[in-house]
Amino acid sequence: MADATIAPARPRRAASNLSKVPYLPGLDGMRALAVAAVLVYHANPSWLPGGFLGVEVFFVISGYLITLLLMAERERTGTVRIGAFWMRRARRLLPALFLMLFLLITYTWMFRPEELGKLRGDVIAALFYVSNWYQIWVGQGYSASGDFAPLRHLWSLAVEEQFYLLWPVAMLFLLRRNGTRNLALTARWLVLAALAVTVLTALVYHPGRIGDCTVNPEAYWMIGDRCISKADTLYLSTITRSSGLLLGAAFAMLWRPMAIMRGPLRNAGRLLDLVALAGLVFLGLFVWSIHFITPAGADPWLFRGGFLWTALATLMVIAAVTHSRTWTSRALGNPIFLYVGTRSYGLYLFSWPIYQIIREVAGNVLSFREFVVALILTIIITELSYRFIEMPVRRRQVAAWWESLRVRRDPVPRQIAAVAVVVTLLLLAFGVLRLGLADVQENEIAQALDEGAENVTSLEDLLGGGGDEGAAPATPTPSATTVPVDSAVPVDSTTTTTTTTTTTTTTLPQEPVDYLAIGDSVMLGAAGVLSDRGYTVNAEVSRQMVDVVPVMEQLAEAELFGDPVIIHLGTNGPFTKETLDAFLAPLSSVPNVIMLNVRANRPWTAANNALLAERDRPGDNIILIDWQGLSQGCTGNCFSADGIHLSSDGRRFYADVIGDVTGR
Repeated sequence: MADATIAPARPRRAASNLSKVPYLPGLDGMRALAVAAVLVYHANPSWLPGGFLGVEVFFVISGYLITLLLMAERERTGTVRIGAFWMRRARRLLPALFLMLFLLITYTWMFRPEELGKLRGDVIAALFYVSNWYQIWVGQGYSASGDFAPLRHLWSLAVEEQFYLLWPVAMLFLLRRNGTRNLALTARWLVLAALAVTVLTALVYHPGRIGDCTVNPEAYWMIGDRCISKADTLYLSTITRSSGLLLGAAFAMLWRPMAIMRGPLRNAGRLLDLVALAGLVFLGLFVWSIHFITPAGADPWLFRGGFLWTALATLMVIAAVTHSRTWTSRALGNPIFLYVGTRSYGLYLFSWPIYQIIREVAGNVLSFREFVVALILTIIITELSYRFIEMPVRRRQVAAWWESLRVRRDPVPRQIAAVAVVVTLLLLAFGVLRLGLADVQENEIAQALDEGAENVTSLEDLLGGGGDEGAAPATPTPSATTVPVDSAVPVDSTTTTTTTTTTTTTTLPQEPVDYLAIGDSVMLGAAGVLSDRGYTVNAEVSRQMVDVVPVMEQLAEAELFGDPVIIHLGTNGPFTKETLDAFLAPLSSVPNVIMLNVRANRPWTAANNALLAERDRPGDNIILIDWQGLSQGCTGNCFSADGIHLSSDGRRFYADVIGDVTGR
């Protein structure tokens, strides 16, 4: 491909090359800190709730450095060869990506072939660097927790690659028009564009819970029959995540390391150290306190300026690490940080698939021991990739290596290399064939919830508004294609991506309903077994206790509470004592209210269970079932990979535990 170039200008003398980019070890140190935050967050968000902001730091560094490099090439050669720039990016990024995809496809067809159908779309999106848009469309944002999702992290690489594709073209125009000495005027427009993106994000942001698109439709856009999560779109899209890239680019036009060291700011090292310290403090506060999505919804501090403030704090640190006379540049350029920073791309790329293999589904968090094991495996694979794949390709040493093998007298190394190549190609061919032919299968949790949805009674049917002669079609129940339980892993909204409906016929109650069971997706999974045993089940995905308080009041007003009433809520988010009191108030006249506590590895589980335990008092009408403890006694195929939702044996055991109290 011929290189698109800027019209040649007379190359400047080396002494006047103010945009020259020296090696800046402090930037690698910043990368080290950023990737460390992301690795911790991906393992267990409760350890570092805002660790995902490390990605924003990467965006700012990329915008700054790429713009500097383009400006330096213009000053050095009088032209910018865009094709050569893209080729350098390809040599930098593609080898490790191809290796990761090869290893992942091979692992999946060997050990998890049922996942190949869903993996196919992710692989194609990864190869074309459109993973962020693909995940928005199919609902695989960071908060969709039910699938094996080993490529979900590629959204950020897609954003960067799209920037690498478009920004050099924009710089071609800007440099042709203004050269490199008048770009300060352009920088202000980039800052204004970043501010406009921030305002747009804040305006589109939806405050409040996300849940399912049929429960919280205001948190979604509908395109045909597809629900598009606003939170996922704001977090993943190139447009709304461009503010950091734009600010980094603008700063490069104003803060060129060589120019700074030739001007009055060359003696401002101590002042810049203070600025960097403030920036690091701000970043530390952000990653410690800001969240992506909680049970209450997307964090307003993030979507109403959080990305912008993170980018500005990052620029404060960049200002110091690109100044050769600061203590910050030396501190962040230490050997350990340099090692991690130079391998940050591989650490990010390989860590997430390893995490997913260990925890099986995206919604599970890693224990500390699992995290250590995953980190060791990640470092080993990253180092091997860096030394034997990435660096040889970047330095164009592959041809020389092959030539050295060809001219050697000993044929054994050539034979070993040939066998390795053949085996690799065979594995790749077979994996691609399996990937292309595999059927798309719903995960186990979604299948169970779809089956359960056929055996529930809607609120409308309970209230008697569904039809004539005591029978009515139940309200269509959306088929959950992602896990409804709010994930502890970013997996950065519980998005439902397809909306199929199931219609069932139920008998309308003409009197109080005995053995009425009200719950969330855990109970929904067992709805078939409970229904067969004579329970009337009203359960929904993503349901939280606070949402059901009005439902309880309606049912009480209609005098529909019989005896007993079974309640299982609290899996999807925390509730307060006030919410619990309001929820139970309509049940005060029910002789027996049976409540199950929560089994889930979630931050709010202990607090919810403690509140439920307080209500299990002698002489009260509350009977508490310790589902968290009793579930440990289930044998066989009891739980899905998330440890929360029920598999076949678990559904029967769940009904048995309730039956031990109710007699059914």
